[in-house]
Parts: sequence; structure tokens; C-alpha cells
Amino acid sequence: MRLRFEPDLDFQQDAIRAVCDLFEGQESGRGEFAVAFDPTAPLPGMAESDLGVGNLLRLDDAALLANLQQIQLRNGLLPAETLASRDFTVEMETGTGKTYVYLRTIFELNRRYGFTKFVIVVPSVAIKEGVHKSIDMMGPHFRGLYLGVLFDHFVYDSRKLGQVRNFATSAHVQIMVVTVGAINKRDVNNIYQPNEKTGGEKPIDLVRATNPVLIVDEPQSVDGGLKGQGRQALEMMAPLCTLRYSATHVDKHHMVYRLNAVDAYERKLVKQIEVAAGVVADDHNRPYVRLVATRRRKTLIWADVEVDTATPGGGGVRRRILQLTEGDDLARKTRRDVYREHRIGEVSVEQGNERMELMLPDDYLWMRPGDIHGGVDPVVVHREMMRKAIREHLEKERRLRPQGIKVLTLFFIDKVAHYRRYDDAGNPVKGEYAQIFEQEYRRLASRPEFRSPVPTEDLREAAALAHEGYFSIDRRGGWTDTAENNQANRDNAERAYQLIMRDKEKLLSFDEPLQFIFSHSALREGWDNPNVFQICALREVGTDRERRQTIGRGLRLCVNQEGERQHGFEINTLTVIARESYEEFAENLQREIEEETGIPFGQVEAHAFASIVTDDDTNEARHLGVKQSQELWNHLIEHGYLDRRGRTLETLREALDGEGVALPSDLEPLREAIELTLRRFTARIEIKRTDERRPVAPREVLIEDDEGERLYLVLETKGSAFLDDLRHAERAKVECGKAHFEALQDGESPAQYRVVHTADELLA
Repeated sequence: MRLRFEPDLDFQQDAIRAVCDLFEGQESGRGEFAVAFDPTAPLPGMAESDLGVGNLLRLDDAALLANLQQIQLRNGLLPAETLASRDFTVEMETGTGKTYVYLRTIFELNRRYGFTKFVIVVPSVAIKEGVHKSIDMMGPHFRGLYLGVLFDHFVYDSRKLGQVRNFATSAHVQIMVVTVGAINKRDVNNIYQPNEKTGGEKPIDLVRATNPVLIVDEPQSVDGGLKGQGRQALEMMAPLCTLRYSATHVDKHHMVYRLNAVDAYERKLVKQIEVAAGVVADDHNRPYVRLVATRRRKTLIWADVEVDTATPGGGGVRRRILQLTEGDDLARKTRRDVYREHRIGEVSVEQGNERMELMLPDDYLWMRPGDIHGGVDPVVVHREMMRKAIREHLEKERRLRPQGIKVLTLFFIDKVAHYRRYDDAGNPVKGEYAQIFEQEYRRLASRPEFRSPVPTEDLREAAALAHEGYFSIDRRGGWTDTAENNQANRDNAERAYQLIMRDKEKLLSFDEPLQFIFSHSALREGWDNPNVFQICALREVGTDRERRQTIGRGLRLCVNQEGERQHGFEINTLTVIARESYEEFAENLQREIEEETGIPFGQVEAHAFASIVTDDDTNEARHLGVKQSQELWNHLIEHGYLDRRGRTLETLREALDGEGVALPSDLEPLREAIELTLRRFTARIEIKRTDERRPVAPREVLIEDDEGERLYLVLETKGSAFLDDLRHAERAKVECGKAHFEALQDGESPAQYRVVHTADELLA
């Protein structure tokens, strides 16, 4: 199968146009059928030198700033007052096609302005391989959209520096993909050393001569800080401009387009998220302590400690992270007697020796970040989490397989050795996670309701074929797979690498038995597969941005066996099996999104209404503008809809649900656009919880076949699984004795079942 790409998605077009319009006023490049009168003269957008052919920007900074301000106003962003740099930021939620957008932007920039030299800089080998694979997959798509445009792409390899010479001298579109590790050390990296394969030139000088358009994928990981080695390496390339793409920017340089998490979720551009908490019965009946981290702020030192606390009113127990200092009494802090005589001792923040002393009734122990004391055996917790993940997988597979959709599940684990070990002879040995997985898979897949999707009658063989591990580390710019100490192991690792990282289409096929992928950290960024429906975090997910990045591996909308994207939450639901409670997971995810976007949920910015288009007699779109937006914002505060910081109040929600917001008379014609903007700011990402699914009691449906024989059909007992199959499968068959009824795909499932008496009524 081959993935099919949709060329006309409006949000992707908006992101592409936001970048291309920065250079409005630049001379147009050569059209598809244009001919240069002087074949030796550089085309518009191109400049020649002794070292090669490069991009040429004819606009000055004043023109760029004017274009930037217009774009920002159009896209609801605060216009910049000055052009501090030629760095421009595009923020797109994970799973919405960021890679497609910046690759297609390359071709649009060439079509409109004649730019030909592009360098894509990525933070890791995993992302480099992902981008390289994306160009291969999208190549036929782009060639169909941009007829006659010749382009070459390659992954920078310090052993193949002749490619850099071709990059510099070719007049065709050239795309070089390089990791930051290959360019960020001037005293080590070959790109800074003269080489005979580049005619004695330093490869970096050839790149500089082209004034490339730099595209930075995940800049928060590339920069190494605002003035880090990564950012210095980018500047060494003398770029025409730098385009920065991520869902989790740290430094937002001249943002031109934003599609944040809430927007993507509201527009159903990503999967719906639901959480299954990995809790075990009686887990809260023993003292549980987990050291998350030790921290210091000025003279204050404390530890982030996860414990089980009593909920207000004494109605239950909630696992929370508390900030504790030396001498804190856990029984008092948690309001639970199971922690009697448990106290915090010394807390150390020394780098490399972070630890906390836990004082016990008859002993003490030192804990390092990640260590757990008490509670249920972690193996028991991990088994329960894997069991939930496998059950969710099999249930989704039963429902989605008839629709041609393969289901994948991704496990993130804490230690490679927990999944795969090697004996003294170098032979792979299954670790405890692999053994637990196969035990639980065989147990669940043997149930009658799950038998049909299993590819073989031999459950032991099916369990072994269903999972694989991918583990790698990026060491000193090189790629090293763990424990590949003989050829057989290297072959096994290469097979998994090819399948998971490069053969994305093969992994989506029913012919490939692999369905469950185990990873340590390599898949955190740079790898995603549209058909990941479960993510099970067997390791801790707690650092900044890590929760979103982990979830991001499964947010993309799924595809069927024809490679066609499938839409709608009724199909696209990502189930996260987390070690946190549902409440903690939802709260922490919302908090991370707020911190990354810099805008708390429910807070309206003063410029939020500036992009609203006003009626005008001319053909040009006119916007409300920053000044009038500020005046409207002040009006909303004065009328009690917002507080002084712009946070929405209950009165605003009541007005939006009731008779509407009181507006100045001159803005009354814009009511619909203003209230739509306000509703966006009151929205949050709705995270479902799996234990709130409402079961439907079994009901018998009486059906009469053509001969008048009375037949009965017992409907499914969970949700609307039966009618989902009936309504959404291409050819879903319902069998009732001798009667066979077929239904074609037909819209949404009804909210509830009803008893029917004929086949016609059932299919209606």
C-alpha cells in the first residue's frame, strides 16, 4: 500500500501561504513553461558565485517586516514591531502534517520566487530518517502537483561530501537533510574541514554560498538554548531565512502561523484522547512513595514526591506529587494514617547525585529520582497496564479491521533490559516485559470474541510475531543500536529499524503481523504512525513537553488499507494507558499545553480580535486591527466578562449560552465573528476516561426471514460497537441463523438501540 496525501486541506494551505507571503514583492521565479533568454544568467531568486548557484533575496528588511505584520494580523497573531531576525516560526500540533507542510512549502517557494537551495536541520537520527522517508513517500505526490520541477534530496553523510558539491552547483531544487550533531562542533565535524571531494573547499563554505532556506524541525531540540551550539551552527550557514516548525516551541521567533492543540482538537484534525489509568486494586492501602526529582530555587531545596493523599472530605484517595522539604511528616501532608512515622530526611540536588532520604518507622533509605518505596509491586502494575493495552487493542481491532484499518499499539518502557537481554553468548533473551506481554496476549486472544483477528491458530506463534522492540541511542553523532554484539542481533535490529522507521506502509498492512512496538526513547520524536491507537507508558512521563511528545506518536488520523485518511472521532480515538490517575493525567496535560503555548486556557489576549475581517467597499480584506481589538478587550473587562488579566468569567459563558454578549453598537455587525472567537478561548481539550464508557445491556432483536421463520439476534453489550460495525464497515454482515443482511456505510451511529421486528427496520 501507499499512503495518499490530501493536497487541499485548508489549515495546511494556510500554513504554507503564511511562509510564502513573507516574500511577497520578490520577483517571481521561472514558471513551468518560461524560458530564459540568456541561459547563462541567473534566474530571479537565484544568484551565482564561484562556488555555486544560490538563493537571492531582493526584498529589504522593511518590506519583510510589512509582509510579516500583515500575515500575523491575518492569522490572529500579535504583529511584530521590528524585524529582530529572519527567523520565522510555524506552530502546528503534532499529527496535523507538519512535515508535509514544510516540504510542500519548499516547492511553493520555488514556484513563486525561484528559490532552489533548502537545508532541513533535525535534532536526531530518528527524525532524519523519518524526514528522508517522508520525502521518498511524498515525491510522486509533489511531482504530480508541480509538473516539470526537478529536485534532488539527500541525507548529509560526512563520507559522501561530493553530494555537497552537487548541492551547491546544481540549478535544480536541492534538499539536504542533516542532523544538528553533524554540524554543531567546528573542531570535530568534517563539514568545517577542507576536502578533496569538494574541490579542496570546506563543505560549509559551499553551503554558505547558496544562502539556503533553513528549515528547522523541532528547534527546541536543535538550538541547544538560544545561544547554544546548534543555533551557532545554523548561523554558520548564512541562511536566506530560517523557518522553524514544531508543536512545542520554546523560543517563538516571529510566529507566522499557529494551529495549537485546542484548535486541532476542535476541528477533529487529530485523534480524540482517552485515558485508562494503570491502577491496581488495593494499591492505596500501603504507603507509597516515589521520588520524582529534587530541585533548588535560590536557597530553597525541595523534593517532588509522589504519594497517595486523601481527597477533600475524606471520600477517596488520589495519587499526587507534593513539594516536600526536610522534616516534612508524610502522615500530616497526605492526611493518611498509613504514612505514620514516615518523614523526609536530607534532600540533595548535587548534579549526578540527586537523592532524598526517606525516614521510616524502624529504618531509613536513600532514594534517587524514579525510585519507588512501598505500594504494589511495580511488576504487578506493569502487567495490569499491559493487560489493559492489549484488551483495548483487540477490541479496537475487532471493530476497525472490517473497515480495512490495522490497529497498532506503542509501549514506552523504562529499561531496554526489561524487554530484551543478551546471554553470555550474545543471544537475545526475552525480558520480563516480553514474557508478560506474550502471556497476556495469549490469554486475551484466546477468548471467543477476539479469535477472528488473530492471524494464526497457534497463539504462541501469534504472540511472538505480534511484538517487536526498537531501541537506539544517538551517540556522538553516530547511530548505535544497543547490544548489537553479533551479526544475528544486528540483522534483527536492522529488520525492526527498517520496518518501524522506514517501511511505514508495510507496518500498516494486514500482511505484516507486527502490531505492538516496544521502545525506550528513540520514538519520542521523529516517528509516528497514523494507526497507533494505544500508547502505554510503562516508564515515567513527567519532564517538560514529554507527555505531549509521547502522546504525539499516536495523534495522527488513521488510514485504511488503501492509504486513505479516515476522519471522525468515532474511528479515531487514542487510548493512553498511564501510570497516573485520570485526573492527574488530564490536569498535567492541560498544564503542559498552557505552558508551551504561553496562553492559559480561558485567557483572552488583547489582540485576539485583531484578525476579524470587517465589511469594506473595496475588494481587499480589512481587519479590525490591534487598536480596536484592545478597545473591545477593555469593554469586555468593564462589563464583567473577563477579569483584569483577560481570563474568562462565568458571566461570559452564561452570555454565550444565552442572549449573547453586550457589544458596542459599532461592532454589532461583527457579533458572530466576535462570539466565535470568544468560544475558542473558553474551549479546553476534552479528555475522555475509559471507565466512563456506558455499557448497553444485551437486547434481543426479533427478525423474520423471507420464509417467516422467527430469528433472534443479541446485540453487543458495549457502547455502540454493533452499530459501528453495521454502519461504518464497507460490507458489514449481520448473520442471524439463515438470514444474512448487508449494510453499506451510512453516517453516524444512533445514540441507542431500538427493538425492531423486520430486517428492513434493522437496516433502516
